[in-house]
Amino acid sequence: MAEEKKIKKIKCPIFQSKNEVIGGITKALNEAKNVIRKAYLADRLIKEVEALLSCEHFNKKRGECKICHYIANLRKKTANLITKALPC
Repeated sequence: MAEEKKIKKIKCPIFQSKNEVIGGITKALNEAKNVIRKAYLADRLIKEVEALLSCEHFNKKRGECKICHYIANLRKKTANLITKALPC
């Protein structure tokens, strides 16, 4: 819930656009039954999150940027855990 409140505070159009895409990928990932599909979606999630982490407009002094990177890092860690947990 706290993460959701932080997300609503971020008015950055880049974050908002990516967050919508990431939300869709996350929903599909949670619903996927097939291991191959889960792996594919986890990889897509990592790529979308990487785009946020490499944002050319990042400013370490801006609160929104700090929150964006915090959330992006959490999502990346989660996607990496999913990838590692899948049998390959």
